[in-house]
Amino acid sequence: MSGHFRYIVVGRGMMGAAAARHLAETVDGVALIGPGEPADIKSHLGVFASHYDEARITRTIDGDADWALLANRSIARYADIAARSGVEFYAPVGCLMVGPERGGDNPFVDDVRKAAARLGVSTELLGGEHLESRFPYFSFEPGCEGVFERDNAGYVNPRGLVKAQAILAEKAGVTLIDDIVVSTREEDGRARVETASGAVYTADSVLVAAGGFSITKDLLPQPVALDVYGRTVAFFEVNEGDLDQYADMPSLIYEPRDTTKHIYLLPPVRYPDGKFYLKIGGDPDDKRLGSDPEIREWFRSGGRESVRDHLSEIVGSLVPSIDLSRVSMAACVVSKTQSGYPAIGFTASPKIAVLTGGNGTAAKSSDEIGRLGAVLLRDGKIADGAFATDFKPAFL
Repeated sequence: MSGHFRYIVVGRGMMGAAAARHLAETVDGVALIGPGEPADIKSHLGVFASHYDEARITRTIDGDADWALLANRSIARYADIAARSGVEFYAPVGCLMVGPERGGDNPFVDDVRKAAARLGVSTELLGGEHLESRFPYFSFEPGCEGVFERDNAGYVNPRGLVKAQAILAEKAGVTLIDDIVVSTREEDGRARVETASGAVYTADSVLVAAGGFSITKDLLPQPVALDVYGRTVAFFEVNEGDLDQYADMPSLIYEPRDTTKHIYLLPPVRYPDGKFYLKIGGDPDDKRLGSDPEIREWFRSGGRESVRDHLSEIVGSLVPSIDLSRVSMAACVVSKTQSGYPAIGFTASPKIAVLTGGNGTAAKSSDEIGRLGAVLLRDGKIADGAFATDFKPAFL
Protein backbone atom coordinates (compact mmCIF):
# COMPACT_ATOMS: atom_id res chain seq x y z
CA MET A 1 0.00 0.00 0.00
CA SER A 2 1.03 3.58 -0.50
CA GLY A 3 -0.44 7.05 -0.53
CA HIS A 4 0.22 10.68 0.16
CA PHE A 5 -1.35 12.71 2.95
CA ARG A 6 -1.03 16.26 4.05
CA TYR A 7 -0.28 15.15 7.61
CA ILE A 8 0.48 11.77 9.15
CA VAL A 9 0.34 11.11 12.90
CA VAL A 10 2.26 8.01 13.99
CA GLY A 11 0.87 6.35 17.13
CA ARG A 12 -2.74 5.64 18.12
CA GLY A 13 -2.25 6.23 21.84
CA MET A 14 -3.65 8.99 24.01
CA MET A 15 -1.50 11.79 22.60
CA GLY A 16 -1.48 10.61 18.99
CA ALA A 17 -5.22 10.07 18.74
CA ALA A 18 -5.82 13.50 20.28
CA ALA A 19 -3.37 15.14 17.85
CA ALA A 20 -5.02 13.51 14.83
CA ARG A 21 -8.46 14.60 16.01
CA HIS A 22 -7.43 18.20 16.58
CA LEU A 23 -5.66 18.33 13.21
CA ALA A 24 -8.58 16.89 11.27
CA GLU A 25 -11.05 19.30 12.83
CA THR A 26 -9.11 22.20 11.28
CA VAL A 27 -7.51 20.78 8.10
CA ASP A 28 -8.01 17.99 5.54
CA GLY A 29 -5.74 15.15 4.52
CA VAL A 30 -4.84 13.58 7.89
CA ALA A 31 -3.86 9.95 8.45
CA LEU A 32 -3.35 8.20 11.79
CA ILE A 33 -1.13 5.11 11.68
CA GLY A 34 -0.80 2.65 14.54
CA PRO A 35 -1.98 -0.74 15.74
CA GLY A 36 -4.88 -1.43 18.06
CA GLU A 37 -4.66 -3.26 21.36
CA PRO A 38 -3.36 -6.85 21.05
CA ALA A 39 -5.74 -9.68 21.94
CA ASP A 40 -3.07 -11.56 23.90
CA ILE A 41 -0.28 -9.50 25.41
CA LYS A 42 1.95 -12.44 26.38
CA SER A 43 2.19 -13.76 22.81
CA HIS A 44 2.09 -10.41 21.01
CA LEU A 45 5.24 -9.64 19.02
CA GLY A 46 4.35 -6.11 17.92
CA VAL A 47 4.42 -2.82 19.78
CA PHE A 48 2.32 -1.93 22.81
CA ALA A 49 0.82 1.12 24.49
CA SER A 50 0.30 2.02 28.12
CA HIS A 51 -3.36 3.07 27.73
CA TYR A 52 -4.57 -0.55 27.93
CA ASP A 53 -6.31 0.24 31.21
CA GLU A 54 -9.63 1.41 32.64
CA ALA A 55 -8.63 4.09 35.14
CA ARG A 56 -6.04 6.85 35.46
CA ILE A 57 -6.11 9.65 38.03
CA THR A 58 -7.24 13.06 36.87
CA ARG A 59 -7.07 16.27 38.86
CA THR A 60 -6.61 19.98 38.21
CA ILE A 61 -4.11 20.64 41.02
CA ASP A 62 -0.44 20.53 40.10
CA GLY A 63 2.49 22.32 41.67
CA ASP A 64 3.84 23.12 38.21
CA ALA A 65 1.91 25.86 36.39
CA ASP A 66 2.43 24.38 32.91
CA TRP A 67 1.32 20.89 33.91
CA ALA A 68 -1.68 22.44 35.68
CA LEU A 69 -2.62 24.30 32.50
CA LEU A 70 -2.28 21.15 30.40
CA ALA A 71 -4.59 19.34 32.81
CA ASN A 72 -7.15 22.10 33.17
CA ARG A 73 -7.49 22.66 29.43
CA SER A 74 -7.92 18.94 28.84
CA ILE A 75 -10.45 18.42 31.63
CA ALA A 76 -12.49 21.35 30.35
CA ARG A 77 -12.97 19.46 27.07
CA TYR A 78 -13.92 16.06 28.52
CA ALA A 79 -17.66 16.70 28.38
CA ASP A 80 -17.56 17.85 24.76
CA ILE A 81 -15.46 14.86 23.66
CA ALA A 82 -17.81 12.46 25.43
CA ALA A 83 -20.97 14.09 24.07
CA ARG A 84 -19.81 14.18 20.46
CA SER A 85 -18.27 10.69 20.44
CA GLY A 86 -20.92 8.95 22.52
CA VAL A 87 -18.19 7.44 24.73
CA GLU A 88 -18.25 8.10 28.48
CA PHE A 89 -14.72 7.96 29.86
CA TYR A 90 -14.65 10.31 32.86
CA ALA A 91 -15.66 9.50 36.44
CA PRO A 92 -15.69 12.65 38.63
CA VAL A 93 -15.23 10.83 41.95
CA GLY A 94 -12.74 13.39 43.28
CA CYS A 95 -9.07 13.04 44.18
CA LEU A 96 -7.65 12.75 47.70
CA MET A 97 -4.00 13.68 48.31
CA VAL A 98 -2.62 12.54 51.68
CA GLY A 99 0.74 13.05 53.36
CA PRO A 100 2.35 13.85 56.74
CA GLU A 101 0.65 16.72 58.53
CA ARG A 102 2.03 20.21 58.05
CA GLY A 103 4.71 21.56 60.33
CA GLY A 104 7.24 18.79 59.78
CA ASP A 105 9.97 18.28 57.20
CA ASN A 106 7.63 16.92 54.49
CA PRO A 107 6.04 19.77 52.48
CA PHE A 108 3.66 17.60 50.43
CA VAL A 109 0.34 18.74 51.95
CA ASP A 110 1.45 22.35 52.13
CA ASP A 111 2.58 22.26 48.50
CA VAL A 112 -0.76 20.83 47.37
CA ARG A 113 -2.66 23.54 49.23
CA LYS A 114 -0.47 26.31 47.80
CA ALA A 115 -0.92 24.93 44.28
CA ALA A 116 -4.68 24.80 44.76
CA ALA A 117 -4.71 28.39 46.00
CA ARG A 118 -2.70 29.60 43.01
CA LEU A 119 -5.16 27.90 40.67
CA GLY A 120 -8.26 29.01 42.58
CA VAL A 121 -9.29 25.37 43.12
CA SER A 122 -11.72 24.65 45.93
CA THR A 123 -10.46 21.92 48.28
CA GLU A 124 -11.11 20.51 51.75
CA LEU A 125 -8.32 20.09 54.29
CA LEU A 126 -8.91 17.01 56.42
CA GLY A 127 -7.02 16.05 59.56
CA GLY A 128 -6.50 12.50 60.77
CA GLU A 129 -9.87 12.06 62.50
CA HIS A 130 -11.75 13.58 59.59
CA LEU A 131 -9.90 11.37 57.11
CA GLU A 132 -10.93 8.32 59.12
CA SER A 133 -14.59 9.29 59.37
CA ARG A 134 -14.88 10.56 55.79
CA PHE A 135 -13.03 7.66 54.16
CA PRO A 136 -13.41 4.71 56.57
CA TYR A 137 -12.03 2.13 54.11
CA PHE A 138 -8.59 3.83 54.24
CA SER A 139 -6.14 3.40 57.12
CA PHE A 140 -3.40 6.00 56.88
CA GLU A 141 -0.34 6.13 59.12
CA PRO A 142 -0.68 8.36 62.22
CA GLY A 143 -0.13 12.08 61.81
CA CYS A 144 -1.50 12.50 58.30
CA GLU A 145 -3.54 15.23 56.63
CA GLY A 146 -5.41 15.13 53.35
CA VAL A 147 -6.44 17.60 50.68
CA PHE A 148 -9.61 16.57 48.86
CA GLU A 149 -10.43 18.00 45.43
CA ARG A 150 -14.03 17.08 44.74
CA ASP A 151 -14.75 18.95 41.51
CA ASN A 152 -13.03 18.30 38.17
CA ALA A 153 -11.12 15.34 39.58
CA GLY A 154 -11.42 11.58 39.73
CA TYR A 155 -10.30 9.25 36.96
CA VAL A 156 -10.45 8.81 33.21
CA ASN A 157 -10.74 5.54 31.32
CA PRO A 158 -7.74 5.73 28.96
CA ARG A 159 -9.12 3.04 26.65
CA GLY A 160 -12.38 4.95 26.47
CA LEU A 161 -10.67 8.28 25.86
CA VAL A 162 -8.57 6.87 23.00
CA LYS A 163 -11.73 5.32 21.52
CA ALA A 164 -13.56 8.64 21.78
CA GLN A 165 -10.71 10.51 20.11
CA ALA A 166 -10.54 7.96 17.28
CA ILE A 167 -14.29 8.20 16.68
CA LEU A 168 -14.13 11.98 16.44
CA ALA A 169 -11.01 11.79 14.27
CA GLU A 170 -12.76 9.51 11.79
CA LYS A 171 -15.83 11.74 11.78
CA ALA A 172 -13.53 14.64 10.91
CA GLY A 173 -12.07 12.70 7.98
CA VAL A 174 -8.97 11.02 9.39
CA THR A 175 -7.79 7.91 7.55
CA LEU A 176 -7.03 5.23 10.16
CA ILE A 177 -4.32 2.76 9.16
CA ASP A 178 -3.78 -0.33 11.34
CA ASP A 179 -0.05 -0.87 10.99
CA ILE A 180 3.27 -0.34 12.78
CA VAL A 181 5.59 2.40 11.55
CA VAL A 182 9.22 1.28 11.49
CA SER A 183 10.92 4.35 10.04
CA THR A 184 10.44 7.98 9.09
CA ARG A 185 12.78 10.12 7.05
CA GLU A 186 12.79 13.10 4.75
CA GLU A 187 13.06 12.28 1.05
CA ASP A 188 12.60 14.56 -1.97
CA GLY A 189 11.12 17.33 0.14
CA ARG A 190 8.53 15.08 1.77
CA ALA A 191 8.31 12.91 4.85
CA ARG A 192 8.53 9.21 4.03
CA VAL A 193 6.90 6.70 6.38
CA GLU A 194 7.52 2.95 6.12
CA THR A 195 5.52 0.33 8.01
CA ALA A 196 6.12 -3.22 9.21
CA SER A 197 3.82 -4.54 6.48
CA GLY A 198 6.02 -2.97 3.81
CA ALA A 199 3.67 -0.10 3.01
CA VAL A 200 5.16 3.31 2.25
CA TYR A 201 3.32 6.58 2.77
CA THR A 202 4.40 10.15 2.23
CA ALA A 203 3.23 13.39 3.79
CA ASP A 204 3.96 17.08 3.87
CA SER A 205 4.66 16.65 7.60
CA VAL A 206 4.70 13.80 10.11
CA LEU A 207 4.19 13.79 13.88
CA VAL A 208 5.63 10.77 15.70
CA ALA A 209 3.68 10.16 18.91
CA ALA A 210 4.93 6.70 19.84
CA GLY A 211 5.31 6.97 23.62
CA GLY A 212 8.20 4.93 24.95
CA PHE A 213 8.69 3.37 21.52
CA SER A 214 9.90 6.78 20.31
CA ILE A 215 13.39 5.50 21.15
CA THR A 216 13.07 2.81 18.46
CA LYS A 217 15.99 2.89 16.04
CA ASP A 218 15.15 4.63 12.73
CA LEU A 219 11.71 5.72 13.91
CA LEU A 220 12.97 9.31 13.94
CA PRO A 221 15.69 10.99 11.84
CA GLN A 222 17.66 11.49 15.06
CA PRO A 223 17.29 9.81 18.48
CA VAL A 224 15.18 11.73 20.95
CA ALA A 225 16.51 12.10 24.51
CA LEU A 226 14.01 9.99 26.40
CA ASP A 227 14.37 7.72 29.43
CA VAL A 228 11.92 4.81 29.42
CA TYR A 229 11.16 2.88 32.60
CA GLY A 230 9.15 -0.25 33.19
CA ARG A 231 6.34 0.09 35.70
CA THR A 232 4.27 -2.58 37.46
CA VAL A 233 0.69 -2.07 38.60
CA ALA A 234 -1.25 -4.42 40.86
CA PHE A 235 -4.96 -5.22 40.72
CA PHE A 236 -7.10 -6.54 43.57
CA GLU A 237 -10.39 -8.16 42.61
CA VAL A 238 -13.42 -6.91 44.55
CA ASN A 239 -16.67 -8.87 44.66
CA GLU A 240 -19.58 -6.99 43.15
CA GLY A 241 -21.50 -7.56 46.35
CA ASP A 242 -18.80 -5.76 48.33
CA LEU A 243 -18.77 -2.60 46.21
CA ASP A 244 -21.11 -0.67 48.50
CA GLN A 245 -18.42 -0.28 51.16
CA TYR A 246 -16.22 1.49 48.57
CA ALA A 247 -19.05 3.40 46.87
CA ASP A 248 -17.63 6.90 47.41
CA MET A 249 -13.93 6.03 47.15
CA PRO A 250 -11.98 8.78 45.35
CA SER A 251 -8.74 8.45 43.47
CA LEU A 252 -5.84 8.64 45.91
CA ILE A 253 -2.29 9.95 45.93
CA TYR A 254 -0.57 8.90 49.16
CA GLU A 255 2.87 10.05 50.29
CA PRO A 256 3.68 8.47 53.66
CA ARG A 257 6.94 9.18 55.44
CA ASP A 258 8.67 6.18 53.86
CA THR A 259 9.46 7.45 50.36
CA THR A 260 9.57 3.91 48.96
CA LYS A 261 5.86 3.57 49.74
CA HIS A 262 4.53 6.56 47.81
CA ILE A 263 1.62 5.25 45.75
CA TYR A 264 -1.42 6.15 43.71
CA LEU A 265 -4.63 4.17 43.95
CA LEU A 266 -7.83 3.92 41.92
CA PRO A 267 -11.20 2.83 43.34
CA PRO A 268 -12.79 -0.44 42.19
CA VAL A 269 -13.56 -0.20 38.46
CA ARG A 270 -15.11 -2.73 36.10
CA TYR A 271 -12.58 -4.17 33.61
CA PRO A 272 -13.22 -5.87 30.26
CA ASP A 273 -13.46 -9.30 31.91
CA GLY A 274 -16.54 -8.03 33.75
CA LYS A 275 -14.85 -8.05 37.15
CA PHE A 276 -14.09 -5.12 39.45
CA TYR A 277 -10.55 -4.31 40.47
CA LEU A 278 -8.90 -1.81 42.79
CA LYS A 279 -5.63 -0.70 41.18
CA ILE A 280 -2.44 0.53 42.81
CA GLY A 281 0.87 1.71 41.38
CA GLY A 282 4.13 3.01 42.76
CA ASP A 283 7.37 1.16 41.96
CA PRO A 284 9.91 1.53 44.78
CA ASP A 285 12.75 1.59 42.23
CA ASP A 286 13.35 2.08 38.52
CA LYS A 287 13.72 -0.51 35.79
CA ARG A 288 15.35 1.18 32.80
CA LEU A 289 14.43 -0.01 29.31
CA GLY A 290 16.92 0.99 26.64
CA SER A 291 15.57 -0.36 23.35
CA ASP A 292 12.49 -1.37 21.37
CA PRO A 293 13.07 -5.12 21.98
CA GLU A 294 13.46 -4.51 25.72
CA ILE A 295 10.19 -2.56 25.86
CA ARG A 296 8.29 -5.29 23.97
CA GLU A 297 9.69 -8.00 26.24
CA TRP A 298 8.79 -5.94 29.30
CA PHE A 299 5.13 -5.66 28.27
CA ARG A 300 4.98 -9.39 27.55
CA SER A 301 6.48 -10.16 30.98
CA GLY A 302 3.47 -8.71 32.77
CA GLY A 303 5.55 -6.87 35.37
CA ARG A 304 7.75 -7.67 38.36
CA GLU A 305 6.54 -9.96 41.12
CA SER A 306 8.71 -8.09 43.62
CA VAL A 307 6.82 -4.86 42.92
CA ARG A 308 3.48 -6.68 43.05
CA ASP A 309 4.37 -8.01 46.50
CA HIS A 310 5.58 -4.56 47.60
CA LEU A 311 2.26 -3.03 46.53
CA SER A 312 0.29 -5.85 48.17
CA GLU A 313 1.96 -5.09 51.48
CA ILE A 314 0.98 -1.43 51.17
CA VAL A 315 -2.63 -2.26 50.28
CA GLY A 316 -2.81 -4.64 53.24
CA SER A 317 -2.27 -1.75 55.65
CA LEU A 318 -3.90 1.02 53.60
CA VAL A 319 -7.14 -0.80 52.67
CA PRO A 320 -7.40 -3.59 55.27
CA SER A 321 -10.71 -4.92 53.92
CA ILE A 322 -9.21 -5.89 50.54
CA ASP A 323 -8.62 -9.60 49.90
CA LEU A 324 -4.89 -9.74 49.17
CA SER A 325 -5.09 -13.26 47.74
CA ARG A 326 -6.98 -12.04 44.67
CA VAL A 327 -4.12 -10.09 43.17
CA SER A 328 -2.85 -9.80 39.61
CA MET A 329 -0.45 -7.45 37.89
CA ALA A 330 0.37 -5.79 34.57
CA ALA A 331 3.27 -3.97 32.95
CA CYS A 332 3.34 -0.49 31.49
CA VAL A 333 6.02 2.12 30.87
CA VAL A 334 6.69 5.73 31.76
CA SER A 335 8.70 7.98 29.45
CA LYS A 336 10.66 10.87 30.95
CA THR A 337 12.20 13.84 29.17
CA GLN A 338 15.13 15.97 30.31
CA SER A 339 12.85 18.98 30.77
CA GLY A 340 10.16 17.16 32.72
CA TYR A 341 7.59 18.35 30.16
CA PRO A 342 6.26 16.65 27.03
CA ALA A 343 8.69 16.91 24.10
CA ILE A 344 6.83 18.60 21.25
CA GLY A 345 8.95 19.84 18.37
CA PHE A 346 10.67 19.16 15.06
CA THR A 347 13.64 16.90 14.60
CA ALA A 348 16.60 17.80 12.38
CA SER A 349 14.10 17.45 9.55
CA PRO A 350 11.53 20.26 9.25
CA LYS A 351 9.15 17.62 7.90
CA ILE A 352 9.22 15.28 10.92
CA ALA A 353 8.22 16.23 14.46
CA VAL A 354 8.06 14.27 17.71
CA LEU A 355 5.43 14.27 20.46
CA THR A 356 6.39 12.16 23.46
CA GLY A 357 7.29 12.17 27.15
CA GLY A 358 4.28 11.86 29.42
CA ASN A 359 6.59 11.90 32.46
CA GLY A 360 4.15 9.71 34.36
CA THR A 361 1.44 12.34 34.58
CA ALA A 362 0.05 12.89 31.09
CA ALA A 363 -3.05 10.70 30.78
CA LYS A 364 -5.36 13.35 32.20
CA SER A 365 -3.67 16.03 30.07
CA SER A 366 -3.40 14.08 26.82
CA ASP A 367 -6.01 16.06 24.90
CA GLU A 368 -4.19 19.38 25.34
CA ILE A 369 -0.80 17.78 24.71
CA GLY A 370 -2.19 16.31 21.49
CA ARG A 371 -3.64 19.68 20.52
CA LEU A 372 -0.24 21.31 20.91
CA GLY A 373 1.23 18.63 18.66
CA ALA A 374 -1.44 19.39 16.07
CA VAL A 375 -0.71 23.12 16.28
CA LEU A 376 3.01 22.43 15.78
CA LEU A 377 2.42 20.36 12.67
CA ARG A 378 -0.15 22.75 11.18
CA ASP A 379 1.51 26.07 12.01
CA GLY A 380 5.15 25.04 12.21
CA LYS A 381 5.46 26.26 15.81
CA ILE A 382 3.68 26.47 19.17
CA ALA A 383 2.88 30.09 19.86
CA ASP A 384 1.12 30.02 23.22
CA GLY A 385 2.32 32.56 25.75
CA ALA A 386 0.34 30.91 28.52
CA PHE A 387 3.09 28.30 28.92
CA ALA A 388 6.47 29.10 30.45
CA THR A 389 8.12 26.17 28.68
CA ASP A 390 8.56 25.91 24.92
CA PHE A 391 8.26 22.07 24.95
CA LYS A 392 11.38 21.89 22.78
CA PRO A 393 12.69 18.29 22.53
CA ALA A 394 16.26 17.31 23.28
CA PHE A 395 18.07 14.89 21.01
CA LEU A 396 21.05 12.61 21.45
